[in-house]
Amino acid sequence: MAASYVCRLLVFLVCGLPLMGWAQAVAFINPGHPDEPYWRTVSESMNAAARSLGVPLEEYFVRREHLRSFEIARSIVARPADKRPDYVILTNDYGTGPEMLRIFEGSGIRVFLAFSTLTATQKAEHGGPRERFSHWIGSLEPRATDAGYLTVQALIAAGRAQRVHGPDGKLHLLAIAGDRSTTSSIQRNEGMLKAVSEAPDVVLQQTVYAGWSRTKAEEQMTWLLQRHPQARLVWTGSDLMAFGAMDALAKAGTAAPGQGMWFSSVNTTTEAIKRLRNGQLTALAGGHFIAGAWALVMVYDYHRGRDFASEGLELERPMFALLTPDLAHRYQQRFGNGFASLNVRSYSKVLNPKVKRYQFGFEQLL
Repeated sequence: MAASYVCRLLVFLVCGLPLMGWAQAVAFINPGHPDEPYWRTVSESMNAAARSLGVPLEEYFVRREHLRSFEIARSIVARPADKRPDYVILTNDYGTGPEMLRIFEGSGIRVFLAFSTLTATQKAEHGGPRERFSHWIGSLEPRATDAGYLTVQALIAAGRAQRVHGPDGKLHLLAIAGDRSTTSSIQRNEGMLKAVSEAPDVVLQQTVYAGWSRTKAEEQMTWLLQRHPQARLVWTGSDLMAFGAMDALAKAGTAAPGQGMWFSSVNTTTEAIKRLRNGQLTALAGGHFIAGAWALVMVYDYHRGRDFASEGLELERPMFALLTPDLAHRYQQRFGNGFASLNVRSYSKVLNPKVKRYQFGFEQLL
């Protein structure tokens, strides 16, 4: 990645611009890689939202090394008080949320959880926002069960239409999930399982966890094909894992995506949309990348006296859409070349007093 692009992403700290003197400053601890398509989309949309709101945003990439998130948090807290951001937005990927909250405790920095909040087990031990961790002001999650439910429903419908039932009269399904501890991963799986439970002609042969990795998904798919030769449907929790599974299928040479084996996935990356439109992906859900931009709107309003507590401290909103070819085309037309046109000011309660309830859907952006 070009140095100038990295400089734009790590806008304030890495490029040497001071945080002092601003009315509000926000840091985002991104769990992905700078070149990871989904988390890069999150980054670009958050930077565009921050620019439209006039909020200084600094960003750090954990690069899927969850212990690194603790190092980043400690480095932020170690700064002189007048050079710390006012807010940190972070995720609970790999269950890191409680430790991150402990690190920021007493620092004067308020924490907002986006994309994935604490699990029910974690909250039973540590409490919710503004309880034990009073500096944890709230959270915003996409309703991730929708992603699993919508995609596997569409996948099952395709399997029925193609009549790819096994000798037992059942559709045989494989599932390649993200990880076992991130809330959004757990909920995507729950949505998938709910749809399967409603389909008596579907057998879920096996669920594996690829940790969001294309390489790991390819390895797992290689032996899944050997273990479950009757399977014709493959549900994946993210696009990279779908691509890895397709790589394994290509090497096996037994079928082709959309021709002999059918895939569904999640994320609105350019490659995923391309594969949806050429038929390699049968079903695709996305739009949840925008949760980071919406989180900035909520923090912006909170900082200016419009607390979101009236709607709840932990918001879970529908953000996923099942992408039809038309919707995918509209998305590419609007954001195919980046998010320079994204302006979130109209969603702010402070900037638009007529807004009484946050509307954080995906299709409205298009």
